[in-house]
Amino acid sequence: MAELTLQGLKIDTVGKLPKVGEKAPVFKMIKNDLTVFKLNQYKGKRIILNIFPSIDTGTCAQSVREFNKQAGGLENTKVLCISRDLPFAQARFCGAEGIDNVETLSDFDKGKFGKNYNLTIKNGPFKNLFSRAVIVLNENHKIIHTEQVTEIANEPNYQEALDSLK
Repeated sequence: MAELTLQGLKIDTVGKLPKVGEKAPVFKMIKNDLTVFKLNQYKGKRIILNIFPSIDTGTCAQSVREFNKQAGGLENTKVLCISRDLPFAQARFCGAEGIDNVETLSDFDKGKFGKNYNLTIKNGPFKNLFSRAVIVLNENHKIIHTEQVTEIANEPNYQEALDSLK
């Protein structure tokens, strides 16, 4: 279990992130157009998983904006922004913000992604949402970088995630 804080309040997740060098657990989620996304759809592509509690919070929204800004210049790379928000909320945010270089995925129904990646928060005001994390996958979907942000109100280290692709 990862021990994190939310503005100083101690919270826990259901486990620790998958390790660098491991194959990424497969997943499927709902895109903001309500179609099903499966990880194997991006076979051969590098992937940045930007994971957060809710797109309707300042830090989460900023992470989507920042990765959107950076993603346009990344060769053979997709950025997937993942939360338990409804696909409608994700689509509304992206439309209002002009976000078009990243994709949003929703795990609103069962939260299986959060459980499989050990990101689900066990206690506190964000219980059952996802902790803030970044996981980077190479072309073979092997994990090459992870960051579990220990204070959920803080932004991830964007540069470290991007540098892992070099």
